[in-house]
Amino acid sequence: MTAEAMTTETAGRSRPRVVVAMSGGVDSSVAAALLVEQGYDCVGVFMRQATPALPPPAAGSLPVVSAPGHQGCCSAADALDARRVADRLGIPLYPLDLTDDFERIIDNFAMEYGRGRTPNPCVRCNAWLKFGRLFDHADAIGAGHVATGHYARLDHDAAAGPLLRRGLDRDRDQSYVLFDVAAERLRRMLLPVGGLRKAEVRQRAEALGLVTADKPDSQEICFVPPGQHARLVAARLGGSRAGEVVDSGGRVLGRHDGIEFFTVGQRQGLGLATGSRLYVTRIDAAARRIVVGPREEVPETELVASDARWLVPPPAGPFAAEVQCRAQRTAAPAVVTAQTGGRFQARFTGGPEASPGPISPGQPAVVYAGDQLLGGGWIAG
Repeated sequence: MTAEAMTTETAGRSRPRVVVAMSGGVDSSVAAALLVEQGYDCVGVFMRQATPALPPPAAGSLPVVSAPGHQGCCSAADALDARRVADRLGIPLYPLDLTDDFERIIDNFAMEYGRGRTPNPCVRCNAWLKFGRLFDHADAIGAGHVATGHYARLDHDAAAGPLLRRGLDRDRDQSYVLFDVAAERLRRMLLPVGGLRKAEVRQRAEALGLVTADKPDSQEICFVPPGQHARLVAARLGGSRAGEVVDSGGRVLGRHDGIEFFTVGQRQGLGLATGSRLYVTRIDAAARRIVVGPREEVPETELVASDARWLVPPPAGPFAAEVQCRAQRTAAPAVVTAQTGGRFQARFTGGPEASPGPISPGQPAVVYAGDQLLGGGWIAG
């Protein structure tokens, strides 16, 4: 349905209107239900995208690895679940074809691996689509807000404006993947489940009779099955980035099937029999080399991030904060210094017992003060 048709259908209502991203999962289902309870005029949208076709694996190379669990958040089954939830709640649901927009995310994903970096497509999706393109649709139908089922919270401070905070359920917190959302959009964002724990969300879904109450959580990367991202990267870039495995001195220890199989800090899957534990310490994309070494050679003490996005103005000089370098890791104490050119440096101060974990170029480095998200950037080195 066109934006004009949606506007006509919902015209004349005085309740505040909100576009709700409904993925067919339990979190977005309960987010929509809570907003209905709070009196919002909810317009559900399901983001439709094409799943990229994967070529058959070449014999003896790029292996197929499968994993159990629910895959993705944009399948036909998910669309049907979103429709059933919308019908249960008595709200409209419209499919939005964002295939072309999503291609940009997949291309970025492949190019980052080709550069020897480890991408995070969820951050891109949130910034470019969920809190990007959905605002265009919200504007088209006169909706003042866009809502999702992310586990994060927004506080509206009279002086400082909207502050983005971690979700109450720290095990499910998703503020990390929201750092790149434009600061000016925080005022129009709604995050209804951020103040709930996951168990409470499922209980509410069950009490409301929603079909998604017991639905498994989707995998992190929705557009490629677990363990098969290397096939997608090779297909997008015209072949695998195979090459040598070397130590820090350049001594050749073996060969690998493609740099897209590896990330800094990785220990499993190196295919080496050296008698000692080795980790990926660096990826040389230009030479297609995987550099390995002992644990102490894995970078964990300092990083520089580029393309910084600050949700609040950073201090002029060095300041103490906590920096998180992967979605499933805890933030580590650091001294952060904002630099010119949209960059910042983080020097970790907690020692081995408070390590941020391996620092992988291409991943987000997100800066916190307690539970408040200050900003973040993309690890450059």
